Amino acid sequence: MNTIRWFQFSLLLLCAIAACQVVALENQSHKGSLDSVTIEKLTGAKGKLDATENVFKVSVPRTDLTVMVAGVKMIPAMGFTSWAAFKPAGEQVMVMGDMVLTEDQVNPVLSMALDNGIEVTALHNHFLWDTPRVMFMHIGGMGDIEKLATGVGKVFHEIKKTSAVKVPAPHTPLVASKTSLDPKIIETAIGAPVEKAGEIYKVTISRSTMMAGHDAGKVMGVNTWAAFAGSDKKAVVDGDFAMLESELQGVLKALRSAGIFITAIHHHMTGESPKIVFLHFWGTGSVNDLAKGIKAALDTQASK
Repeated sequence: MNTIRWFQFSLLLLCAIAACQVVALENQSHKGSLDSVTIEKLTGAKGKLDATENVFKVSVPRTDLTVMVAGVKMIPAMGFTSWAAFKPAGEQVMVMGDMVLTEDQVNPVLSMALDNGIEVTALHNHFLWDTPRVMFMHIGGMGDIEKLATGVGKVFHEIKKTSAVKVPAPHTPLVASKTSLDPKIIETAIGAPVEKAGEIYKVTISRSTMMAGHDAGKVMGVNTWAAFAGSDKKAVVDGDFAMLESELQGVLKALRSAGIFITAIHHHMTGESPKIVFLHFWGTGSVNDLAKGIKAALDTQASK
């Protein structure tokens, strides 16, 4: 009798352990799964699950665009599809993606991403000889799935909205070779010396990194610069920010808040340490407003 009871007890114990293991596996599976219904609802885009990598990817083909590349009529499947991929990352979710944008869409869509918790990680072209000119904005983020999916959804919506309204290219009728601005306004606002090169007033701020074990700095191209032309009230500025990766989002937000356009985000070197990211910009307005906008972006780097 004791033997039978012991056998029954052992059998019940094994069943209980097995049940606990099943529940644990189910919880683990649920914890690492993606709510594709929520992602599709909040992004407003249809997606597909890659079971091998456990990634859910939503895509929006730019069927509204008619793009010619060197005489070839392109279709969305040839690289003109906006997408965002979601993947579980511990307790959070990671998103990465690429937005297909015309030139006039870049800055409205970029601002929409930044305002809704989506990081902008690169901005560049993928083609040459394309008409209309198409830019590609890479995005990323880590956090709550609903927040990220909502942010991506607002980005997709902004692309759709701005596609429906054709915005003329910014036009500022001034000649850069005829400059009458007061350089002291720039020096006062930015807090850095101004150099005159012909009719252009330029501020250059050094950064540094290591290349193959050697210092690389200002003269080697590791610098932030801004070149001003025009008059005090009607000026143009263009330039390049050199940033650590951790500084990029702050600089982007500051420049866009000042109404300065972002024209490219990419790297100029490989193998450097620390990694330096470069951001090109363009803006028009009064010298004082433009210089203050650049100073605000510099201040975000100082705070880092």
